[in-house]
Amino acid sequence: MTRRALIERKTKETQIELALNLDGSGSADLNSSIPFLDHMLDQIARHGLIDLKVVANGDREIDDHHTVEDIGIAFGEALRKAVGDKRGIVRYGHAYVPLDEALSRVVLDFSGRPGLEYHIDFPKETVGGFDIDLFKEFFQALSNHALITLHIDCLRGGNNHHIIETVFKAFGRALRMALETDSRQPGIPSTKGTL
Repeated sequence: MTRRALIERKTKETQIELALNLDGSGSADLNSSIPFLDHMLDQIARHGLIDLKVVANGDREIDDHHTVEDIGIAFGEALRKAVGDKRGIVRYGHAYVPLDEALSRVVLDFSGRPGLEYHIDFPKETVGGFDIDLFKEFFQALSNHALITLHIDCLRGGNNHHIIETVFKAFGRALRMALETDSRQPGIPSTKGTL
């Protein structure tokens, strides 16, 4: 089974090309034009053991919002396409990740029902010149288009960089767990028979 996807999203605001391989080795080729976002996407690839390529250009002269959100949309669409009918996957994933004083938890379900619960209190409004509100926009777009239920909680932390890095690492590890295949469950992991 090949679990790969390529998404090209072109609007008047952004041009996004995103490719992923769910059965990769964690390699990343990232050029979102937003260095801090590239650093975080690299965390997903490495900790999720997915291969990820992102090339993005957007109207950053306005701000980073459209580019970040559209990368989230493309990532979500790629996940949905690559996972297919979800036959044989574990379905659920969760991870706790610490980084110094910060500790975050991510729990997700390839439920077919989009939903985001996002609970993070940042001590400052930016990190590396990046507006931290956009991380919620990224995960909202991703969950909406991947059709996953996603819970993100920062349990503690005092440094914005540490907090957001624990979230992205935990997301990668939870994604990896949910996408594992289980030979004992060759069908759809639902009593409904569909997801």
